[in-house]
Amino acid sequence: MSENLEKFIEYLQKERNYSDKTIGAYQNDIGDFVSFLEQLSLDYLKVGYDGVRLWIVELSEQGLTNRSINRKTSALSSYYKFLLKIGEVDTNPLYLHRSLKVEKKLQLPFSIKEIDTVRAMFEGKDDFESLRDLVIVEMLYCLGLRRAELVALELVDVDFYLHQVKIYGKGSKERVVPMLDNLEGLLKLYLESRSKVVGKTMEERALLVNISGKKIDEMFVYRIINSYFSNATTKEKKSPHMLRHSFATHLLEGGADINSIKELMGHESLSTTQGYAQINLSELKKVYQSSHPRGKNSKK
Repeated sequence: MSENLEKFIEYLQKERNYSDKTIGAYQNDIGDFVSFLEQLSLDYLKVGYDGVRLWIVELSEQGLTNRSINRKTSALSSYYKFLLKIGEVDTNPLYLHRSLKVEKKLQLPFSIKEIDTVRAMFEGKDDFESLRDLVIVEMLYCLGLRRAELVALELVDVDFYLHQVKIYGKGSKERVVPMLDNLEGLLKLYLESRSKVVGKTMEERALLVNISGKKIDEMFVYRIINSYFSNATTKEKKSPHMLRHSFATHLLEGGADINSIKELMGHESLSTTQGYAQINLSELKKVYQSSHPRGKNSKK
């Protein structure tokens, strides 16, 4: 790894708080570009947009989708912005680059009926694993969590006195989301069962654990959601993110304010939240507590 790339990686880690997964992708994309230039006897510190365009053509000929190519050029542009900042280059060769067109696929969220069908699968079950799996479903849906945010939750993040959950999102940004009555009651039942399972294990602080008392991981969450929803929907995509999508869509359909949903979901840009909107935004007037299907009969 070159010295400049090492500095960039350190910058992403310490100043941007990027995840290891994202940093690894950036490192691979930049490394691939530099290697490509070396084959053409070009210097990455002196290359112009012509060199970038040759790389894009090469990636396209390799069969990469426009979406994948856009991700790689985005990483490369960030790298050159950093090099410009530290004085290693005079210009960013991607300054005038425009992202390739990507066909947007409309991902339909789970319907309320589909989610209720899954919830019904847990009726009459009060064993630890059933309670935990239901908590996973309900926290994703009632709080609009990302998968990584869910598995990162600790016991101290749940505040029953204030009826809220503290969430650490992308870039270690913190937000607070209120708990609906049904979720709060479910969590209390789960925690009673959890205390008998966990005991004094090393992962005692983690909110969600497996039967051995160890913290669950993101793949575990994916398997849980995919397994239950495979028996409740014919939709092709059955991932945890679909519950986050459902959270936003059902709030919008219930009349929640778009800005309120933006804060609840931890979006930096309103345009990201608007991507979930499929109704007239001028009709969005109500707020979270009265809009969420789980909160219709809330007493708080």
